[in-house]
Amino acid sequence: MLIFEYRFSIFVMIPKNKIPHINREISWLSFNERVLQEASDPSTPLIERLKFLGIFSNNRDEFYRVRVATINRLTKLGKKAIAIYGDDPKELLQKLQRKVIEQQQRFEEIYQELLHELAKENVFIINEKQLSPEQQTYVKGYFQREVVNMLFPIMVDENKPFPYMKDKSGYLFVRLISTSQKQKNKYALIEIPSRVTSRFIVLPQEKNKKYIILLDDIIRFNVHEMFAVFGYTTKEAINIKLTRDAELDIDQDVSKSMLEKISKSVKDRKKGQPVRFVYDNTMSREMLSFIMKKLGMDKKDNAIPGGRYHNFKDFIGFPNIGEKKLVYDHPPALNHKYLNNINTSILSVIKQKDILLHYPYHTFDHIIRLLREASIDPVVESIKITLYRVADSSKIANALINAIKNGKKVTVLVELQARFDEENNIYWANKLQEEGATVIYGVPGLKVHSKLFLITTRENGKEVQYAHIGTGNFNEKTARIYTDFSLLTADKNITQEIGNIFDFYANNFKTGSYKHLAVAPFFMRQTFVNLIDREIANAKAKKKAYMILKMNSLVDKDMIGKLYEASRAGVQITLIVRGICSLVTEIEGFSDNIKAYSIVDKYLEHARVFIFGNNGDEKVYITSADWMSRNLDSRSEVAVSINDPEVKKQIKDIINIQLSGNTKVRILDKLQQNIYKKAKPGERKIRVQDETYNYLKNDKEMHLKTRKNNPVSSL
Repeated sequence: MLIFEYRFSIFVMIPKNKIPHINREISWLSFNERVLQEASDPSTPLIERLKFLGIFSNNRDEFYRVRVATINRLTKLGKKAIAIYGDDPKELLQKLQRKVIEQQQRFEEIYQELLHELAKENVFIINEKQLSPEQQTYVKGYFQREVVNMLFPIMVDENKPFPYMKDKSGYLFVRLISTSQKQKNKYALIEIPSRVTSRFIVLPQEKNKKYIILLDDIIRFNVHEMFAVFGYTTKEAINIKLTRDAELDIDQDVSKSMLEKISKSVKDRKKGQPVRFVYDNTMSREMLSFIMKKLGMDKKDNAIPGGRYHNFKDFIGFPNIGEKKLVYDHPPALNHKYLNNINTSILSVIKQKDILLHYPYHTFDHIIRLLREASIDPVVESIKITLYRVADSSKIANALINAIKNGKKVTVLVELQARFDEENNIYWANKLQEEGATVIYGVPGLKVHSKLFLITTRENGKEVQYAHIGTGNFNEKTARIYTDFSLLTADKNITQEIGNIFDFYANNFKTGSYKHLAVAPFFMRQTFVNLIDREIANAKAKKKAYMILKMNSLVDKDMIGKLYEASRAGVQITLIVRGICSLVTEIEGFSDNIKAYSIVDKYLEHARVFIFGNNGDEKVYITSADWMSRNLDSRSEVAVSINDPEVKKQIKDIINIQLSGNTKVRILDKLQQNIYKKAKPGERKIRVQDETYNYLKNDKEMHLKTRKNNPVSSL
């Protein structure tokens, strides 16, 4: 593929490998820096700032477990890796480590700032050295009652291999000094049991002051008692953590089922190779040298010096103590204006018109109600659904089980390769199959990422179908914090094509044909390329040409190349990209007409929306797919063209709110500075997520007011 650059009325051919792009890993670190910005932003409520430190830490863990692990694997390929990946993996690892260490230093600075800010609110996070006599007594008692029976120290010395360290777990590495000359000094490893008990212990309040101590420090305060009986005293108790390669190696044995292969791979993942070792930078040289030798690592092997605590992901669950102003105000989720009456059949409403739900502003209960209704309604014959990530105690899965018990035919495609949700999905796949559902374990060679269900009814002797196409998972927990769209429709053109997709899932040779849906990996890429080409043609014909593209990640080089081509032709392009953006803005001759923004706020922006000017007849799509090669070429994804004028207007209004935002919005420039977009003098501050909630609330109130004045209207 060649891209043509228009300069001085001369077309210059630019080879594809010369397309300006930002390495995806470098761009990802820039995204996580935006999360870190939220932790440092004084306008973010104080306890929420601590939780953003937790989110930052959790993101970084996954980054090492997946992306750095992959790059580590590529280093073994030598020069071949550059041809495959496009960058030298060894050089990239060095760049990433420098950036991670820089971010870690900033992380520690922010944490110390937050401790001071909390103290001003009479909330104190204290360690074992800061306990008052009364608190010491409480901590000793708590340790004996709640903690000691969960601790299983492993003794370590020169003659033994270092014990296996679990991924995702935090440990105390303890240096023990013998009180007897007959014994050698030793070490011990203690897993911090934060998976089975809270990491944060609220101590008894003293006057108006509230105190919190971490589980790590409760163990530190009492650890000497565990070893004194053996003739040792504790010299150091240092927090350490190991991150392992979490990529699945799928067994290619054709005699095994996909369920068996994924189950085995998940077990093997827990023994993955180390990709990062994090330690307290106050650790003595003696201890550090000992453990690095035992782990078979050296300091250049992604060994990251940190602070007193690791596994900061636990701070996502930091207790909400103190005044209400210290946490976000989450207004109650809205009922959709057309679904406000809980006694009305949702199927009957969808039959009359398309419904657009927007989480977390709308309640996800509408989806659960709809599936519960379908599980009971005698006219319903079957339900087909794709499950990618479901909640632990999934109401969605339970509604499907109820449908089976009520005699409905239920078909469930469970994607077993949903990263880090494999075990949960295996559980629900087995459970649904035991109850009588037809379970499809994905599609060979593809990861099914589409968010679909299809309800088939028999009404007055005729088949009627109702469908869901969404941008997010059927997960009632994440629907409270992820912004996503769900389209509910009885449009025959759409429901018929969704039926074709489920036919493909059941019989992989039936790819189907599609006019109203863009389906990956077969037609989605070409559909979007055609729409971009149409904008390019309109621009060259001096017609208004524009695109507004909202997604989580923009990485695919071919799609980036098309956007550069469109920009050169004069198409006005606006990008809203939450995460990775490999496209480079502000490059003369490439991206002169491209602006890019990122929104990071109290909810995680997750919806994908693509809007094309189309010479006045706008084309609007919502989809589960980002513009990454894996989404367009290696996954089953679905985008739906929005035909209902009201739904189309609502999506456009919400996107326009996002474009008008001047709070919590960053400009994605070529230097990745993450500069905030600020209100101009005299301009009111617009916080996108609050504005969106108010828009939907006002829309509902206006509708109910209209209905009250015009009761003849059925909706």
